[in-house]
Amino acid sequence: MLLGALFVVTLFLAYSNGANDNFKGVATLFGSQTASYKTAIWLATITTFAGSVASIFLAEALIKSFSGKGLVPDAIANATDFHLAVAIAAGLTVIIATVAGFPISTTHSLTGALVGAGLVAIGTKVNFTALGNSFVLPLLLSPIIAIPLGAGIYSLFNYIYHKSNLTKNQKIIDICHYISAGVVSFARGLNDTPKIVSLILIIQAFSIQGGIIAVAVAMAIGGLLNAKKVAETMSKKITSMNHTQGLSANIVTGLLVIAASRFGLPVSTTHVSVGSIFGVGVISKTANARVFSQILLSWILTLPTAAILSGISYGLLHSIS
Repeated sequence: MLLGALFVVTLFLAYSNGANDNFKGVATLFGSQTASYKTAIWLATITTFAGSVASIFLAEALIKSFSGKGLVPDAIANATDFHLAVAIAAGLTVIIATVAGFPISTTHSLTGALVGAGLVAIGTKVNFTALGNSFVLPLLLSPIIAIPLGAGIYSLFNYIYHKSNLTKNQKIIDICHYISAGVVSFARGLNDTPKIVSLILIIQAFSIQGGIIAVAVAMAIGGLLNAKKVAETMSKKITSMNHTQGLSANIVTGLLVIAASRFGLPVSTTHVSVGSIFGVGVISKTANARVFSQILLSWILTLPTAAILSGISYGLLHSIS
């Protein structure tokens, strides 16, 4: 019974992830009016799904990182009630933020949920060293790196754009923009899918391949049905943007997330993407500091919210199991 519930709740988490995250790779296409919302979300859906499938071969390190092993003893990390509590808390945290229109990190939500359930299970014996090295540090560094990189790449591209004949051939910029958006979405699928799949691999009926396909489908549905509010925040509210700004932000995001997936670092696509967009907005003096501050606050609240929900869920589940 608990295994069945774990499967359903994990798919709910995947749906929530798709709703909050799928549009982030194509936000600059919509924000710069290079593509309509419908075109952008379908591009995101197809390329994210492709990235999810590719994670079968390229992202085994992330599956191990988010299984809970190393953070808590294996006996707890392999328990169904532990995984179910994590999935419930992370899914609720992400869907609440989605409804409110805040682009938060599923990675951060999962991290908080792992810690919350772990604290209830074994108290302060949680391996906080592993938490800091493998989770918190990459999450903190990702926007710090993305903001100056986004600003720098945009400054370079803007210089090249005005010094070359590209000003007379917008089609080249648009093609590169579409490709970069597809790369970012692919990278997001590659980076996020294994984290969610790790929760259901204790179900013996599931192979890694089967789990990834199930999660990928749920993510796609979530993005298609429930991405509009986060899309408005990412595309319109952080900064107004032109084609060159959008292309610059996407290149930074794609490179950072793909590199992180290759080395098993759980960076947040959200933090990198928002940081890149804000960075180009700073250079063009169109960044909305108030909106960015609100997003930062939602990031700060993500981990403790998920931890509290997970702790409560694990306590209830463990008492009845």
